[in-house]
Amino acid sequence: MLKTLTLMLVMVALPMVAVGDEKPSGDAEGKIKPGPPDSREKDKPGKIDADAPKEFKTTDSGLKYRILRKSDKNKPSAASEVTVHYKGWLNNKIIFDSSYRRGEKISFGLNQVIPGWTEGMQLVGVDGMIELEIPPDLGYGARGAGRAVPPNATLHFIVELFEIK
Repeated sequence: MLKTLTLMLVMVALPMVAVGDEKPSGDAEGKIKPGPPDSREKDKPGKIDADAPKEFKTTDSGLKYRILRKSDKNKPSAASEVTVHYKGWLNNKIIFDSSYRRGEKISFGLNQVIPGWTEGMQLVGVDGMIELEIPPDLGYGARGAGRAVPPNATLHFIVELFEIK
């Protein structure tokens, strides 16, 4: 009985340890990785700056982000059309969408995507790379997105911005 109670307390306490700024995944040397490894990628993500931040910043809306590759070039607005390469995954590291897998960049209006993308992409310049952690209310929320994204899922993305049209 005591062992069961102790195990239950540990299981309840573990998620609380993870609250706050998320620590990124990295290798044994602490090197930042561009999301979960993916053997199905036809194109690979570009380089990450050696001095890229290990911690995420959080906006007022709750979006978490970190700039993986800096750029002093133009940043898009919420109404911009952009061309990007990206990879999206869930907390369990399962990749649910990836332009790298398809081997081709994609263009779309930032007013046509989930709010977390619209907000996050305005934080990175052309030729830059950003990692986003999008809470459910800035993602697909309670509806989810088909079989790929369950309801109330936190979404993770790396995105390389190539062009603003």
